[in-house]
Amino acid sequence: MCNLYRMTSNVQAIAQMFAPVANAQVNLPAFHEIYPDREAPVLVAHEGALRIETMRWGWPPFGDVKRPVTNIRNLASPMWRAALADPARRCLVPVTEFSEWSHAADPATGRKRKHWFALKDQSLFAFAGLWRQAEDGARFAFLTCAPNDLVGTIHPKAMPVIIGSAEDADHWLTADGAGAAAMQRAYPDAAMIEVAFPEEPPTQASLF
Repeated sequence: MCNLYRMTSNVQAIAQMFAPVANAQVNLPAFHEIYPDREAPVLVAHEGALRIETMRWGWPPFGDVKRPVTNIRNLASPMWRAALADPARRCLVPVTEFSEWSHAADPATGRKRKHWFALKDQSLFAFAGLWRQAEDGARFAFLTCAPNDLVGTIHPKAMPVIIGSAEDADHWLTADGAGAAAMQRAYPDAAMIEVAFPEEPPTQASLF
């Protein structure tokens, strides 16, 4: 599963790709490391435009689930059916890179290594997400699917569902439940790359 990603782009790039954005004047810092249970920028539809909102990553636990849910795989589950069927409960999670951990430890360090993935020809994309209001504010999670070959080499179980164009973003936010579920598929290998980060930058704690 994906439990770490970056969002180091800016509001202007988000507005250019996913226009119109109603509150494109907000101040958006760089998020070098976004982990579960931290705040992150999320795009939601509102009165014919998109708005950048602050949400916490992790769907509130319920039933037999004991911890917040960060990744959504089984769309047939009653946990997700109602949210998926309602376009107002879908969102876009802006991303510049996401990470998966290596299977084996690095021989030089004795620790598992982060592998970072991005799109080949564009610096910004999004995850297909669902969101809801909770007692402590809005929360989100995003869809995963079987991985493509590039990501599967590192993490064979799953990868995030990537939205790489304005057209796909619009479809995700407006389609009926079946149309949205059909977007749960791996992004093409040829459109992705693995990227290297020699040093870990400082963590961004909050949105504003």
